[in-house]
Amino acid sequence: MKLIFKYLKPFIFMALAAIALLFCQTILELYLPNYMSKIVNVGIVQSGVEVSTPDVIDEASFEQVLAFASEGGARVLSEGYVWKEAGKADAALLKRYPALKSKGAYVLAETDPAKLFDIRMAYEKAMYALYFAAGEQDYNSMSVSDFRALARSISASDRENAKAEAAKVGSGMTGSIAITFTKLFYKEYEAPLAKTQQSYILRIGGIMLLFSLMSGIADIGTNFFSARTSAGIGRRLRHDVYAKVTRFSSEDIDRFSTATLITRSTNDVQQVQMVSMMGLRMVFMAPLYCIGGIVMALRKSVSMSWIVALAVVLLMALQVLMFKLVVPKFQIMQKLTDKLNLVARESLTGILVIRAFGNEKLEEQRFDEANKDITNTGLYVQRTMATLHPIENLILSCITLLIVWVGGHHVASFRMPIGDMLAYMQYVMQIIMAFLMIAQMFIFIPRALVAAGRISEILDTNPVIQEPEEPRNMGEHWRSKGHIEFRDVSFKYGDAENCVLEHISFDVQPGQTVAFIGSTGSGKSTLINLVPRFYDVTEGQIMLDGVDIRDLSLHELRRQIGYVPQKGLLFSGDVATNMSLGKATATDEEIYNAIRVAQASDFINPENNGLEIAIAQGGDNVSGGQKQRLSIARALLENPPIFIFDDSFSALDFRTDANLRKALYESTENATVLIVAQRVSTIMNADQILVLEEGKVVGHGTHKELLQTCEAYREIAESQLSKEELA
Repeated sequence: MKLIFKYLKPFIFMALAAIALLFCQTILELYLPNYMSKIVNVGIVQSGVEVSTPDVIDEASFEQVLAFASEGGARVLSEGYVWKEAGKADAALLKRYPALKSKGAYVLAETDPAKLFDIRMAYEKAMYALYFAAGEQDYNSMSVSDFRALARSISASDRENAKAEAAKVGSGMTGSIAITFTKLFYKEYEAPLAKTQQSYILRIGGIMLLFSLMSGIADIGTNFFSARTSAGIGRRLRHDVYAKVTRFSSEDIDRFSTATLITRSTNDVQQVQMVSMMGLRMVFMAPLYCIGGIVMALRKSVSMSWIVALAVVLLMALQVLMFKLVVPKFQIMQKLTDKLNLVARESLTGILVIRAFGNEKLEEQRFDEANKDITNTGLYVQRTMATLHPIENLILSCITLLIVWVGGHHVASFRMPIGDMLAYMQYVMQIIMAFLMIAQMFIFIPRALVAAGRISEILDTNPVIQEPEEPRNMGEHWRSKGHIEFRDVSFKYGDAENCVLEHISFDVQPGQTVAFIGSTGSGKSTLINLVPRFYDVTEGQIMLDGVDIRDLSLHELRRQIGYVPQKGLLFSGDVATNMSLGKATATDEEIYNAIRVAQASDFINPENNGLEIAIAQGGDNVSGGQKQRLSIARALLENPPIFIFDDSFSALDFRTDANLRKALYESTENATVLIVAQRVSTIMNADQILVLEEGKVVGHGTHKELLQTCEAYREIAESQLSKEELA
């Protein structure tokens, strides 16, 4: 997680913008069910009448209201309403209630909010008492005269009992009943209830449309900023991982393996990038939805809160179970992905060898085993997670039925408006959706954390080959003389017990050619790979112009060396792009000159526009000898003071080898040349020849000297040269 936060810092403002928009989106969506409740409760059920207390009421009806009010309630109502003669009301009231022009009415005159609340409570209690005493009636089809007749028909004892019952009832149950009677009074004064209803529904519906539009814009903005943030994190991660891997020594790469480095640079980074995008949305949206949904649901009905608690407990138990079953498999899947990549890479790279030995079935079986391992693990994860959604849908359906069952009873007993029940259902759905998001997070976050840990392992690895803390300043245009000295050098790989090179000492003067020969595995390539610091010596020193190479910056050191590896490696592109690796500013003339010296003019020349010849990945469309000659030409371009040829002539025929050695002698006569070779004919003219056997120098001298003094060299020479050549 530290890795994700570290790479999130440069994009913190975009992330904060995404979170802010996400917060706005969530708040807007949480309010939509509340407005839907208002449309049902007020717009449909109450015909758009928002306040239960009537603005106007006729004298006879007002007397009945006072009769069913408590003593204190009657006093509050009497103080809040004043009598207005016909046509004496305010212009606004006359417009809203046209019948006021022809008959008088009691008009609500109080404006103080606290007193208005008391008036509303007194009125609602009185109307509930009337409703309780009268029982079930078709109140919507009543007229005001019917209302007065009904009120008068109730005995004094029943009225007192009803008042006592109304005193016990909470305010949430009385509002809708009171508005039912208020609509009767409004009809008496010709209030346009249909227009009021339409106006209210359009107004609240317009607010809902506006909220939906704003929520959509916020959603688009959230997606934009989270996508930019995750893409930026992925880009920087890939860059840093690749940059770190390119600084790894051969020992570091061997420790990780090429297959896992590829997986970590691609698949693992993709996992982190995906969770960065989804995490910004889900990590913040799920808690907001969950907490906001619970708060809004409780505001609608506290008595049904046990349903929310039941849903939360069931969903949390399900999530914990899934977490315990699935998360351990993610780390296994990443390792199996490494293994699958390794097998596939080896099979594709060695396809010719596999076909030559007829082992296609064996390799298919090997790949099938690796494929089945990752498939079975993936199927386990997917099957386990697949059961999550049906179970959650079952819980969702059961909770919905429970809300309808319990809420229906509340609506029937006037303890809860029907709109509030519908809104309550929506909020519970939002809470469950929040848990569905959490379930998705349980899929992505653990796997991303595993991937982030594997990436951190690369980024936190200190390469074995380190730049010196204070590099030796050799000057901006420094060019080495080419004086190389090995001082009692020993080397072993990693934690190996035995050294592969032991106590190697020799001195190469500027302009000399030094060759290394010996049996396979004697340490020849390892020895020359110490010079450009592909590996560092375990003991001793390697000096360049009297300076320990570990005191030089790696760039400065390797700039002095033209290196031709044992295996000629070309990159996809064309000849010109491959040559530019040796010298980016090389002209066509310089490239063709290097190609001529490397004896590659027979297939690369100006006549066939050879610099544009396509080179396949790894140079697979050219022969081994052509690869070696192009690799040599690439090294010659920079004209460095030191050349290293690591068995770079092995794929050449004898005639090409002889011509190349002659051309190289003329081209590199002022440079120091280190050659690893298997052919004695390639190195017999070298100034020094070192014979290696099991990591030790068993012979050191010229060709003629070694024939006399070194039995190992003489055996190699006699196996390759005729008696005349030996003489």
